[in-house]
Amino acid sequence: MKTDEILGGKLLREFNTISAMVQIYCRSHCAAKGKVDQCEHCQSFLEYAHTRLDRCPYGEQKPTCNKCPVHCYKPHMKAKAKEIMVYAGPRMLLPHPIMAIRHLWSERSPVPGKPPAASSNRHIRLNKGQSPKAST
Repeated sequence: MKTDEILGGKLLREFNTISAMVQIYCRSHCAAKGKVDQCEHCQSFLEYAHTRLDRCPYGEQKPTCNKCPVHCYKPHMKAKAKEIMVYAGPRMLLPHPIMAIRHLWSERSPVPGKPPAASSNRHIRLNKGQSPKAST
């Protein structure tokens, strides 16, 4: 998964944060404990989170997920995300102190109102790829 090509800015930072949390969670909860990479279930969760970040209606103005008024995760994935974040959140401070502090700081920012139409990262990316039609 090439996150650098699809996500950028704040969305990439959010993805890197959830990736670090999943890595912490997977190391202590999943069967693949000794491995460097995540287990199959955690990897599929990360792919899902990547897709959801790409399609977030707020785009670069995205609030943290627990403050967001738009719940875009399916219920079972939302429960998995909460389980991962509750476990890994406090454990982020030692291995990733800057990332943890940035995430806590982001939670303090005010929640934006209704998201503007077509402001998701996916919409912007797809619209960039289309060339404007020549007027005849």
